[in-house]
Amino acid sequence: MEKKSRAQQTAEGLYSRIVAEGRLSPGEKLPGEVELAQEMGVSRATLREAIRTLTAQGVLEIRRGKGTFVSERVGEIEDFGFSGLDRLRGQLRDLFELRRIFEPSAARLACRRATEEELAGILRQGEEVARCIRAGRDRTAADREFHAAIVRAAHNEFMVRLLPLINQAVAAAIEAGDHQDQLAEDTLRDHALLMEFLRKRDESGAEYAMAIHMHRSIGVMGLEEALDR
Repeated sequence: MEKKSRAQQTAEGLYSRIVAEGRLSPGEKLPGEVELAQEMGVSRATLREAIRTLTAQGVLEIRRGKGTFVSERVGEIEDFGFSGLDRLRGQLRDLFELRRIFEPSAARLACRRATEEELAGILRQGEEVARCIRAGRDRTAADREFHAAIVRAAHNEFMVRLLPLINQAVAAAIEAGDHQDQLAEDTLRDHALLMEFLRKRDESGAEYAMAIHMHRSIGVMGLEEALDR
């Protein structure tokens, strides 16, 4: 396993405070962002990413205009995979199953609904992913933004609401440590094909290319058997 990111470590620490240490109760409001970031010794950006992760997991909930609160149902939730390879694989399996179901359709809709500006942004972000891979740099942020830009361009409110889970799946796959060279090579090839269909606004082609990308990633990570059970 590769070293965990600062945001992951912060998410674990905050989760521990809530569940293991009981320092925050269900329904209780979290301290302000500045205070909590200082208390945990991290930047506000890192704290925000950690909070997004825990929100996607159902540990926290954001109430517009009021702040961030511990979920009332947090006591029903057990280990979130912050430890244990088996749990991580279980999360990846479920996350990629979700991606396989809706991201190809998002790519089809993006071809149909994206503005010229949105389409140009998707293509620029895809090129940035390729540059990161060729330079041997971390592509996590660029890859997440590429897939997020496609989903946003589908102009479907409920697909957009799934973006935190997509972000988590992309980060988890890249940070898992196994088969990274193969995943990077496949990403270069798959993204190039996907971008070509997007550029042409070929709906069927883009849907197919995204499905192939999901299928290939699932296979490389050894999740295919688990998904077919």
